[in-house]
Amino acid sequence: MFKLTLLSVLTLVLLAPSSTWAQRVPEARLKPVPASEWTDAHRQVLGSRAARGDDTAHVWSTCLRNVELCRNWMGFTDYILSNRLSLTQRDRELIILRVGYLSRSDYEWAVHAGVGLRAGLTKEDLTRITQGPDAAGWSPADATLLRAVDELHKDQHISDGTWARLRERFDEKQLMDIIFTAGQYTLVSMYLNSTGVQLQPNQTGIPR
Repeated sequence: MFKLTLLSVLTLVLLAPSSTWAQRVPEARLKPVPASEWTDAHRQVLGSRAARGDDTAHVWSTCLRNVELCRNWMGFTDYILSNRLSLTQRDRELIILRVGYLSRSDYEWAVHAGVGLRAGLTKEDLTRITQGPDAAGWSPADATLLRAVDELHKDQHISDGTWARLRERFDEKQLMDIIFTAGQYTLVSMYLNSTGVQLQPNQTGIPR
């Protein structure tokens, strides 16, 4: 009886929006590299993003603290955010926003809530994303995609049942893109949360 109770408690802890929200870094642990300090290597890595100078998104200018890492990461990031990704933009943003919510990443949510709305999500969808795949109003396809994200976040594995339902809609290339998109933004959330990348002015984080 005690083991069952303990298991139930652990399950609730893993699935609940936990106290990690209270552990957010109030100030940046790593500061963005100011434009006045950018070298040619920094500008090369940033590409067109460099044109914004100190208004360059903090996610990019903070990454410049490790130029070689940033250079290699940018290529993967650009693939996920480009039309080369085999998923629709709406599906991509469903994945990213659910990962951002589960990872308690205010910065990720702040950026991609707007992107998601432009990609076809509604304000009601944004609320439902915080409630998960079992929230009322999702289509079966959306619920399955969100459930896959939840399973990847919790178990680093998509269950057989969810995989079978995904295969009804997605081909092999798309299935790979689902996994790698969720993985990419889990990585991004770790980076943002741990280094304390701060919201840009007028950005709003995860609704509470």
